[in-house]
Amino acid sequence: MAEGLFEITDGSFDSDVIGSDLPVLVDFWAAWCGPCKAIAPVIQEIAIEYSGKVKVGKVDVDQNNQIAMQYGIRSIPTLLILKDGKVIDQIVGAVPKKSITDLLDKVL
Repeated sequence: MAEGLFEITDGSFDSDVIGSDLPVLVDFWAAWCGPCKAIAPVIQEIAIEYSGKVKVGKVDVDQNNQIAMQYGIRSIPTLLILKDGKVIDQIVGAVPKKSITDLLDKVL
């Protein structure tokens, strides 16, 4: 995983995301997904810029479909912003960085 990012699995979701003291940006993605690859550098930048304020993790939906199904992920990339274990906001598709940071700034 790249700097600032962490991998989230079906088994680690509760401890890494639900139990987090910080807000969490979760990127649901897959290796074969073109838009996921396009947004990956933006997610990386956000992970570095928001280090210490927001945790940024990635869920590979092909390997961790239990969490994807639980949150109703039907299209990727999907970004969820969770705070105190609850979904605060959701973004579907590759969007500009400002769209993501605007939502994160509202949560902080």
